[in-house]
Amino acid sequence: MSIHPLLSRARGLWEDLAHVPVSFPPAGGVKVAVSPESGLCPAGWVGMVALGESAIVTVPTESTATFVRDALVGLPAQAIVDGTSVRTVLPIARTLGPAALSYVSADGFRPVQTGTRTLEQLPAGHPDLRRLEESAGEEDAGEAGMDEITSPAFVVREHDQVVAAAGYRGWPSLTAHIGVLTAPAQRGQGLARITASAAVVHALATGLLPQWRARPLASRRVAASLGFEELGFQLSIEIV
Repeated sequence: MSIHPLLSRARGLWEDLAHVPVSFPPAGGVKVAVSPESGLCPAGWVGMVALGESAIVTVPTESTATFVRDALVGLPAQAIVDGTSVRTVLPIARTLGPAALSYVSADGFRPVQTGTRTLEQLPAGHPDLRRLEESAGEEDAGEAGMDEITSPAFVVREHDQVVAAAGYRGWPSLTAHIGVLTAPAQRGQGLARITASAAVVHALATGLLPQWRARPLASRRVAASLGFEELGFQLSIEIV
């Protein structure tokens, strides 16, 4: 059975980020690999990514690999990226996620018109983006990652203030990791869709695969409205 092209590209990205030779099992299941330099999780943590019916897991040491393999035996791929399920088989100190991983192709993309809004481009790192992050708060700004984008920022202003912005960071495997941020007082007006749509247009025009990683349900809904397909989840855990 052939693999969905989006799924194949997404898996290739996370296999590259593992920084060791590891592949998603073609017939489903979980593959555990030792990778102290893994890009799936913070240093010293266990990184788990499930895409489709398969998952890869990276661990920092051989001893951790044996422990984790034994603990995950019998768990389906979807269960290992469920914090509740994993806590029943592993002693966890802290978790990051799970975050949904969504992707869109040029054919599946549903662009949004700006309507009466004026869309502007700013260079990455522009001071107006920093002011938007301050207004949004540390948690939301961290989720969006606008301080890490390598593309232009696509923004909407109100009263000369940037109230919404989107852009992307270039990731390995020709991937564009999308970031979107809206000021709290302006949420619910469709600004995230407008700015994110512009960022996706830019990414697709340069041959990149747009990736949307999100925990909040509202963010996942924005991605879905633009045609992104939710293919899996990422979870990082620190073992006690």
